[in-house]
Amino acid sequence: MRVFVNVDDKRWKKYDIDFEKIANAAVSAVYKNSEVSITLVNDAEIKKINKKYRGINKPTNVLSFELDDDVLLGDIFISLDTVRREAKSENISVAEHTAHMIVHGVLHLLGYDHLNDKDAERMEKKETAILKKLGYKNPYTAESGVCNDESCCPGGKFVVGLKKFFRGAFGRTMVYSLCAVVASFGFAPFNFWWATVIGIGGAYLLSLKNLVGVSAWRKFWRVFPFGAVYAIAMFWWVLNSIYVVPELASQFAIWTIPGIVGIGIVGGIIFTPPFLAISSVRLNPACRPFLFASVWTLVLWLREWLFTGFPWNPIANISLQNLHVANSMSLYGALGLTFVIVGVIAAVCEIIKNRRDGLNWFVLLCFLMFGVIGILYGRRNITFVQNSCDVLPRPVIRIVQPAQSAIQKATHSRSAALQNANHNINVMTEIASSEGEYDMVVFPETAYPFVMMPGDIISMARVLDKPMIIGANYFDDGKLYNSMLVVNPDATVSGVYSKSHLVPFGEYRPFGDLIPTPGQLTAGDGPELIKMNLGGKNFVFAPAICYEVIFSDSLIPRGKIPNAIVNITNDNWFGKTPGTYQHLGMVRRYAIESGVPIVRANYSGISAFVAADGNVEAMIPIGIAGHIDGTVCGAHRTAYRRFGRDMWMIIILVVSCLGTIWIAGVTRKK
Repeated sequence: MRVFVNVDDKRWKKYDIDFEKIANAAVSAVYKNSEVSITLVNDAEIKKINKKYRGINKPTNVLSFELDDDVLLGDIFISLDTVRREAKSENISVAEHTAHMIVHGVLHLLGYDHLNDKDAERMEKKETAILKKLGYKNPYTAESGVCNDESCCPGGKFVVGLKKFFRGAFGRTMVYSLCAVVASFGFAPFNFWWATVIGIGGAYLLSLKNLVGVSAWRKFWRVFPFGAVYAIAMFWWVLNSIYVVPELASQFAIWTIPGIVGIGIVGGIIFTPPFLAISSVRLNPACRPFLFASVWTLVLWLREWLFTGFPWNPIANISLQNLHVANSMSLYGALGLTFVIVGVIAAVCEIIKNRRDGLNWFVLLCFLMFGVIGILYGRRNITFVQNSCDVLPRPVIRIVQPAQSAIQKATHSRSAALQNANHNINVMTEIASSEGEYDMVVFPETAYPFVMMPGDIISMARVLDKPMIIGANYFDDGKLYNSMLVVNPDATVSGVYSKSHLVPFGEYRPFGDLIPTPGQLTAGDGPELIKMNLGGKNFVFAPAICYEVIFSDSLIPRGKIPNAIVNITNDNWFGKTPGTYQHLGMVRRYAIESGVPIVRANYSGISAFVAADGNVEAMIPIGIAGHIDGTVCGAHRTAYRRFGRDMWMIIILVVSCLGTIWIAGVTRKK
C-alpha cells in the first residue's frame, strides 16, 4: 500500500517513524494497490478540523476520514501535541504511541469502530495483534490514550449514530428505496429530470460502501431494494388494466399483489447489475463511471429481449423536455444518451468522493464532451426537420380519438354487444365527418368492433368517402390477429398489417395456462412498409400497433425512409396513470432516433402528430373525444439509423474499455 505523508508541523521531523511500514502492517495483501494519506499536524490544526467536520471545538489525537473506496482508503490526521501528552502519561515513547495512532486510524478506514463494547473489543484485539508484530506492547494493558467515545471518529455522537443506523440492513434498504422512488420522478408526467439524477447518484454513492469485506451475493441483496422499488415505482400502472372493466377485475384482481411482487423481483434482477459491478470489480475510481454507464446501457439493450422485451423509460427520456438534448438520440439513440447521462452522474459522484483526483475530473470532461457532440448534432437534426417542412402542399391526415370507455367497448350479452358496437361506429363516423378538408383518416387500435376476415368490407368508409386506417381483430386461416387495416373509400380492405410484438399476459400466454390471460393472439410477420395514394401523391408509412413503437430500430426495414410511422394504440387500460404519458414519451424518442414523424391515434389516451425531431405539434388530451388534422414532413435517415442499435452498443462497450485501459495505464505510470 502506498502511504503519502504530509508534514504540516516541522517538529514531527525529529521523530524517526516509518509510517509506510506501520500502515502496511495494518492491512492485508488485498490492499497492496491502495493509497492512504497521513497528515502530521498540531493541536491548533486538528482542533479546526475537529470543529469543522464534527462540531467539537477541542483537539484530539487522531482523526480518520474514510472514502469508502478500496483504492483511495482515506485520510488520517495525527496531532503531535496530543500524542506527546498521552505518551508521557502512559510512560511510552512518542514513536510507539504514534504507531498506535497510525494503526488505529487505518483500521477506522477499513471499517472498524468502537461504538459499542463488542466492536471496541474486536478493534482492540486487531490493534494489539498488529502492534505486537511491530514489536510494541499491548496499549490496552494500562490506561489508553486512545479515545473510547467518538473523539477519533469523523462526526459527533449524533452523526455517528445516524451513520451506524444507515449502515444497518433496515436503514440501508430505506435509503435505496427512497433513491429509487426519487429517480422515478424524472419521467412523464412529472418530468423532474434532476430527481432521476439525484436518485441514481445517491444509490451510486451508497453502493460504494459495499466495497470492503462483503461477498458478491450480499452486495447483490444490498442493492436489490433499489431495483425492485425503482421498477414498481415506474411500472405499477400496468396493473391498472385489471380494474378498468368489472368483469376482468372480478377474475384477475387476485393477481394484483403477485403482479406487484413480480415487477419488484424482475426489477431487482434487471437494475442491480450496474451497482453490483462498481462494488465488485476492483478498479481505479476514475474507471468506475465507464463501467457503471456501460453496464447500465447494456442492461437497457438486453431489455429489448428479456422477458419478451420491455425497454420502457430509458434514462435518455428524462431529456425530452429539452429538445436540443433529446435530439442527441438522432446521433446516439436512447442507448448512447443514456450512457452519457449515467456516466455524468457517476463521474460527479466520484468527484464528490475525491475532488482532488484529476482523473475524476478528466472522466467527467469526457462524458460532457460526448454530451456536447450529441447536442450539436441534435441541433442540426432539428434545423433539418424545420427546413424540410417548408415544402407544400402535403396530404392532410385526420386522427380520430373516440374516447369511449373500456366498459362501453366490452362485450356483455350478444344484443348489448351489437348495440355497443354499432354505437361506437356511429360515434367514430360522426367525429371523422366533422368539418374540414383532409385526405385520409386514422382510427385507433381495435377501433372497429367486429372481427374481420379476408374479403370483408368496412362500410363506414363509404360514408366518409376517404381512405382510412383502422385497428381491428383479424381472423385468417384459423388464427386471430391484432391488426391494422388499410381501407379504400369503396369499403374494401387493401392492406393488412398484424402486430408482431404481442403483450405477454394481455395478448398471449407466455406460461401456457398457468396464469390466465384475456386473449390468445397470433403474432404477425414483422416490419413492413405500406403505400397509399393520397391526393394524387404516394404516402408510404411504417405501421406500428401499440407498444411496438417502444422497441428501438424495429419498425422500418433497413435502408428505407418512409414518409411517416402510423402508430395506432389503445391506452384506455391505463387511464390517467403515468403509463399513458410515458407511452407518448416513447413515441417521441422513436421519432428522434429514426428521423421519421409519427401519426399516433389513441383510443382514449393521447393522440398526436409527433415531428421527426420529437416535437409534439398537435395532440388530443386523455379522455377527450375529437379529431385533429395535420401533415407530416421531415422524414430522413439519422446517423443512429445508419449505425443501428446493435452497432451503437458495440461502440459504447469499446469506448468504455478504451477509457478504462487508458486510465489504468496512467495510474500505473504514476
